Amino acid sequence: MKKLIFSALIAVMVIGCKDKTEKTNMDIDSDPLANSEKTTPPPTALIEGEWKVLFDGTNFDAWKRYKEDGVGEAWKIEDGAMVFYPPKEREKGEKYNLVTKEEFTNFVLSIDWKITEGGNSGIFWGVQEIESLREAYHSGPEIQVLDNEKHPDAKNGPVRQAGALYDMVGPSEDVTKPVGEWNTCVITVNHITNKGNVVLNGTEVASFPVQGEEWDAMVANSKFKGSEHFGKYKTGKIGLQDHGDIVSYRNIKIKTLD
Repeated sequence: MKKLIFSALIAVMVIGCKDKTEKTNMDIDSDPLANSEKTTPPPTALIEGEWKVLFDGTNFDAWKRYKEDGVGEAWKIEDGAMVFYPPKEREKGEKYNLVTKEEFTNFVLSIDWKITEGGNSGIFWGVQEIESLREAYHSGPEIQVLDNEKHPDAKNGPVRQAGALYDMVGPSEDVTKPVGEWNTCVITVNHITNKGNVVLNGTEVASFPVQGEEWDAMVANSKFKGSEHFGKYKTGKIGLQDHGDIVSYRNIKIKTLD
């Protein structure tokens, strides 16, 4: 009799352990976060609360004209996007580049852009509003925004094409959407690890150092050779370029890394 009772207890324990194991496996399979160590999510898949929204489609509160107050009449908000319309008349040298009011050092920036036929624009970081510097690109490195098919600068090689670290590192491939469609660009700048990269429409197209000897060598081989201020500032503003063409930006958010 004792042997029968003992055998029954053993059977109950085995069944219980099996049920618990199966339940645990089911919980893991049904929980997308349980397998998070197996795959690394792209920056735009990070928890929303970790991001700071720079443009939500309703206002320019986080932005201003470079070295000016306000944003000017050339920038409009249409269908949740900020759209730049180059003025038909403006004084020589007058520009409507936008910069953030806040400065950033190490970050992941996510931004959608849409260019018009033959259009050109760019996304800057590390911008300084120094009185002697007429343009944002005199201090801030640029990720190129371009119509690769129709804009003549694209014929100057990959370092001038969309997704490039302008005039220094070209994209590994052209993954841009057709003109008139939205492109999603995720830019990482990290001075702690000395790494930067560009992910365009889900594909990493460029990676580069952001300081040090390798950076200095890239600058020396570019149009920015000899510049006193270009790329010299770890902390600075994010900028959007007025290059004289209609361009749209939306869904702009940033995640600081320090």
